[in-house]
Amino acid sequence: MSDTTDQHDTTALPEALAEIRDDFLELSQQDRLQLLLEFSNELPALPERLQGHEDELERVEECQSPVFITVTVGEDGDAPDVVRMHATAPREAPTTRGFASILAQGLSGLTAAQVLAVPADYPLTLGLSEAVSPLRIRGMVGMLGRVQRQVAAAVA
Repeated sequence: MSDTTDQHDTTALPEALAEIRDDFLELSQQDRLQLLLEFSNELPALPERLQGHEDELERVEECQSPVFITVTVGEDGDAPDVVRMHATAPREAPTTRGFASILAQGLSGLTAAQVLAVPADYPLTLGLSEAVSPLRIRGMVGMLGRVQRQVAAAVA
């Protein structure tokens, strides 16, 4: 990755996503996998109103493992344009869970405009391309795209 790309990503990325990216890039490949595993263990639980109603979530078809997402904009006492991302993925799929957790933690609390401005290639900037398969990276790119599509639909 060139310095120009880093500078572009820094200006375009919200602080939480930039910090997550920087945390990954400071580590060796092996340690990046460990950090991804830690994120998988930190995937926030679905809110109570969604538990048992997973059919209301959108399946991310780009992911090999069954991951389901939904976003809310301006709900649960948030400001009108604040986004919350919710996701569920099986514990047996730590890579997918890790990616879902990164996005849920990095996007929740941002404004709709900030979420929509996140570069589509954000998952490629985490330095995981050598550690996980391209198919898994595409899954995370697909997850981000679906989140952005849901946010765009919610604010339209």
